[in-house]
Amino acid sequence: MENSELEKAKAFIVVEILEYIPNSVLIKAIIKKTTGNISAVSFDSGETFSERISPFDTFIQIIDGKAEIVINDISHLLDTGQSIIIPAHARNTIKANVRFKMLSTIIISGYEDIAL
Repeated sequence: MENSELEKAKAFIVVEILEYIPNSVLIKAIIKKTTGNISAVSFDSGETFSERISPFDTFIQIIDGKAEIVINDISHLLDTGQSIIIPAHARNTIKANVRFKMLSTIIISGYEDIAL
């Protein structure tokens, strides 16, 4: 079985591990575990992740370009370097009005039970 993660203990530049593909969304797993995952995603201009709801918080960081993140009908315009947390159980859509790349991090291992 092929390991879809990136090679461990080897430096890389996140924004360079995936390309823009015309009329597409490209997802590259950085770490994929049963307890959560980190993915790099590129969106060509005009592409959208349809509305979805996740049972877990999702941390989004824009690493190239500009993105529109809609959470419970409220639009958030993010530039390179900006981040947002999509709350668990929130309706959300990710839109590429212009092309962009992002990191998506989801941790699903009992974090709801931890009081900080």
